[in-house]
Amino acid sequence: MITIDYGPANIADLRALQLERLRWSLGHAYDNSPHYRAAFDAAGVTPADLRSLDDLARFPFTTKADLRATYPFGMFAVPIEQVSRIHASSGTTGKPTVVGYTEEDIRIWSALVARSIHAAGGRPGMKVHIAYGYGLFTGGLGAHYGAEALGCTVIPMSGGQTEKQVQLICDFKPEIIMITPSYMLSILDEFRRQGIDPRSSSLRYGIFGAEPWTESMRREIEQAFDIQASDIYGLSEVMGPGVAQEFAGDSGPTIWEDHFLAEIVDPATGEVLPDGAEGELVFTSLTKQALPIIRYRTRDLTRLLPGVHTPMRRMAKITGRSDDMLIIRGVNVFPSQVEEQVLKCPGLAPHFLIEISRPGRMDEVTIHVEARIGVAPDEQAAQGKLLSAYIKDVIGISAHTRIAPAASLARSTGKASRVRDLRPR
Repeated sequence: MITIDYGPANIADLRALQLERLRWSLGHAYDNSPHYRAAFDAAGVTPADLRSLDDLARFPFTTKADLRATYPFGMFAVPIEQVSRIHASSGTTGKPTVVGYTEEDIRIWSALVARSIHAAGGRPGMKVHIAYGYGLFTGGLGAHYGAEALGCTVIPMSGGQTEKQVQLICDFKPEIIMITPSYMLSILDEFRRQGIDPRSSSLRYGIFGAEPWTESMRREIEQAFDIQASDIYGLSEVMGPGVAQEFAGDSGPTIWEDHFLAEIVDPATGEVLPDGAEGELVFTSLTKQALPIIRYRTRDLTRLLPGVHTPMRRMAKITGRSDDMLIIRGVNVFPSQVEEQVLKCPGLAPHFLIEISRPGRMDEVTIHVEARIGVAPDEQAAQGKLLSAYIKDVIGISAHTRIAPAASLARSTGKASRVRDLRPR
């Protein structure tokens, strides 16, 4: 069990620490990673050119394509013998992105996840039900080691076996659950299918991550389970879960800026934008050994906000991903926008699929969405019309709605898949 601290107590100390650690990170990457030496040289910069934090903008970006081009271990900055663990993405759109951790990397990762759980309200001695996937995905083991570091009792359930998830929540009585928000909705459905009031469970805190989710979904989960829901943010390429975390009752995850330096850039030009402006989130690691990450383009769209509980800045809710954005008849559409409209309709469940086709010259959009249990057919039709009206008024596109029976759409035990794009490539 570790002692929880939240880093420097004032902005001046935080900036001094960031500059010191950034100099180390750039030097470590340049000296030990052939990829970064070549990238820095091509950009005409060296670590010696960093005299202030603002100088980071002179250094090149890192993208997912860079990790795939150097597959599997070409971006590592330590010998493979010093790598204690390897994680990787699913690789569903190409080669997986591979990340490595030294023993010290894992210690820091565990400490930051422990800090995150503590910020969400967790305390030593509480039981944590972990329903993130284990294995190469960073979610399960990242949450597991962090919960143990805090001194919690870990229930390593992983994803799937939804009926058993409910059984163990009822029998083992955890106070905390760590899970994707979309899978929490599936667990909610299973509680109701079994006739169990979800508000009667022992759960007090839900720590949700790995995918964007809306404030409407937060309210639904909080009210259904009578818990406090918070957002944990992370991605494998930067570390895994625990890069940022909402404090209990706060709005927007606090970025652990003593370990990760955040920027917001224009997605099209790469220009650094001021705090408060919406753009693409970019991260630079300050303490990672095995895989230092310099100006990594996350593709997540958000804003940087002032800190509340610490000098470290917060990030606003992710509004979408620049690479998940759909362009439909010239309108930029994000799945999270559709989710927001679905959750406005009381007769519809938050399980949906956006289907896009082009049978003629124009894109056509169909929203497949489930009715809630017990909603009569005539009311289902009315709810479908209401959803189409919301989408037209708020998002600006016309969409057909098809109401599916309750519990009929495919469920995900991890990140939800919300889009089926059938348009010719």
